[in-house]
Amino acid sequence: MNNRAEQLALDGLAPRKRRRRTPAEKIPAARMPIARVMIDVQATHLGRTFDYLVDEKSSEAAQPGVRVRVRFGHKLLDGFIWERAEHSDTPSSSLRFLERVISPRVVLSKRMREDVTRIADMFGGTVANILRVAVPPRSAKVDREYVAGDKSLKRRSEELSAMLADPDLKGFARIESSYAGARELRDALNSKTYANVVWDNLPGPRLWAKDLAWAVAHALMIGRSAVVVLPDMRHVADMARSLAAYGLKPFAPSAAGNGVWSGDVATLEASMPPELRYRSYMAVATGAVRCVIGVRAAMYAPVEGPALFAIVDDSAYQNADGLMPYANARDVLQLRAGEHGGVFIAAGHARSPLSQWQVEHERHAIQLHALSAVAKDATPWTRWLNREELSRLADPAIGARVPHTAVSVINRALKTGPVLLSVPYRGSGTVLACAKCRRQARCSRCAGPLLQMPDSAAQCRWCGYAAVHWTCRECGCDRMRAVRVDAEGTLRELQGLFHGVPIMVSTPNQPRGIIEDVAGKPQIVIATPGAEPRVVPMRPAPGGEAAGLSSTYQAVVILDAWTSLYALGIDARIDALTAWMRAAALCAPRTRGGQVLLVGEADPALAHSLVVWDPRILAAREVEEREETVLPPTVGAASVWGDRRAVMTALDRIGALTGDLAVLKIDDTDRADDVGDTDDAGDTDEDMEWPAVLGPVPIAPELGLNRTLEGSQDRVRAIVRVPWRRSAELAKRLRVAVCTHVAGREPGELRFKINPKDVL
Repeated sequence: MNNRAEQLALDGLAPRKRRRRTPAEKIPAARMPIARVMIDVQATHLGRTFDYLVDEKSSEAAQPGVRVRVRFGHKLLDGFIWERAEHSDTPSSSLRFLERVISPRVVLSKRMREDVTRIADMFGGTVANILRVAVPPRSAKVDREYVAGDKSLKRRSEELSAMLADPDLKGFARIESSYAGARELRDALNSKTYANVVWDNLPGPRLWAKDLAWAVAHALMIGRSAVVVLPDMRHVADMARSLAAYGLKPFAPSAAGNGVWSGDVATLEASMPPELRYRSYMAVATGAVRCVIGVRAAMYAPVEGPALFAIVDDSAYQNADGLMPYANARDVLQLRAGEHGGVFIAAGHARSPLSQWQVEHERHAIQLHALSAVAKDATPWTRWLNREELSRLADPAIGARVPHTAVSVINRALKTGPVLLSVPYRGSGTVLACAKCRRQARCSRCAGPLLQMPDSAAQCRWCGYAAVHWTCRECGCDRMRAVRVDAEGTLRELQGLFHGVPIMVSTPNQPRGIIEDVAGKPQIVIATPGAEPRVVPMRPAPGGEAAGLSSTYQAVVILDAWTSLYALGIDARIDALTAWMRAAALCAPRTRGGQVLLVGEADPALAHSLVVWDPRILAAREVEEREETVLPPTVGAASVWGDRRAVMTALDRIGALTGDLAVLKIDDTDRADDVGDTDDAGDTDEDMEWPAVLGPVPIAPELGLNRTLEGSQDRVRAIVRVPWRRSAELAKRLRVAVCTHVAGREPGELRFKINPKDVL
């Protein structure tokens, strides 16, 4: 002992040794002592529940659906109790107690836990993968507030039906007089059985939101919940405004400033502040708020019962989750509607191929399409100014980017209101096209787009097949040419065409960004798809008449239609029609002089769908072509990508190379089983057979700072196709293959996606 310690001991000031506290003895609960916990572990091979003991003191709080903390290995992790049980297959000596119940509030109801499990199985992921996106992080502050706030919110929810009275008086009369199938939709909303509805919206500023708001208000009036998934926050704002017309208030703090939240419509979005997102989520989970709107994350809204599940522009790329297992909002909502006995609505101006395929094959699918007389008066006068039409009009500027006919229409429209010029996204790329008819060059084996290879024949981007002795399907020409799609310089060129006219540019690529609203006065607005400003009527001058009362564009000009011929995605034409119709919907109807011009060459089915405002034309053509080429939605499919060796091993493990999935067999029975229609089964004498796998084809290496990133040099992608009735089996086999790959610590990247939007 040193001198300092000796002196302290003599003075009686030596520090006391701390006694170690004996941990309180935990006693297993007398009833249901086992908690099966879904832990927040994203590894695919650990995607299951793990058993833990429940202490008697926390047994009452440790209910299924609550958030808990457990020890997993050497770490403390969060998780959810999935269920309670009397016994466990795990040896009692290996069981640990729950560390603690983080909150006694039930975050996941039984119905929600079942939905999450089915979604994970559908996409070949784990429950933990879905929970990571579906359930927001906990806020202790919100949990404390809800103890006092639940009752007041629930009272508001109970008052909702009485407040809405009869929304039919506000909206249904207009909808019934505009759309065929309106009564079938109302009957479906009133019933307690599943219904699939495809709604082709009429043009008009925010008219789609007004139509869908009626369906939401009707569902709330009869005591049901409603979930609406929208492509972006601009659409969310439009939907909230239309719901407000029925007296539905957004979920927000009360005006009294007492910290109490109230409202009827909650917004769920992944980028929301954590506290706000958790507050909105819990308001829906407790049944206090029954209407949810938002972007992709809203598909996991914890609603109960036969709710209304709706999506707008279901083919939009924003609907696909970017995290494993890459769930798609449309598939999730339709799955939940079927399990809940609710109604699923796919609304939008353009109709997706999947909606068209279901309409053609499902017995009880409901279509809402505009009546002919109404569509004629509500739509603008639309013309397709391709080379043939310009020749017929003897246009002196044939071949110009903006022909003389379009300039004349723009100048006339500027006398009474604003004009919208829709231009393609900025960017460039090189594709192969027929040297004679200029149509995109397609593979003779799978109809995929062809890619120019450096020192060899052109190669298919989808299946890797070499395009030897290629001929064009349209004109028979055997020569190809490279076409460079470049939209740079578009804005400067258009600004130089009209002098003395105010010009505004709305695009995410400029410092000012997207312009939300413009005044309804003569001016030109140049915008890229999705960035079109809304038109706001000008206020009248004091003591005088309004300078302009227009809430629409007098003319909409869609430039560079030819770029749609060379887009690479399988949904390229549908995406183009969606963008064109969205812009054209902002134009005044023909009864008020509104005109839409489509300038440039385009696919005839695509252009005709816009001209007559009938998305069924292109959707039916898409389904017909995909049946011929055996591509989704006529079959189930999965995209598998990663290291070449890992991909080939996975394909072999699932039986796609030499096993029972190696050959794709399709007959009428396969096409009808999944949609409940077998009346025509057996019409063909023999099954049609194709190779199940397309590819693998190389993926471009990922580039870092002037060098290729390590591990990205030999990456490939393959497509596996199966009949729809085997889609769930394919997802399960791929999940097992990835589990084997990860658990065995095999080298290389390996990922997959079920029902991808693009088979590239």
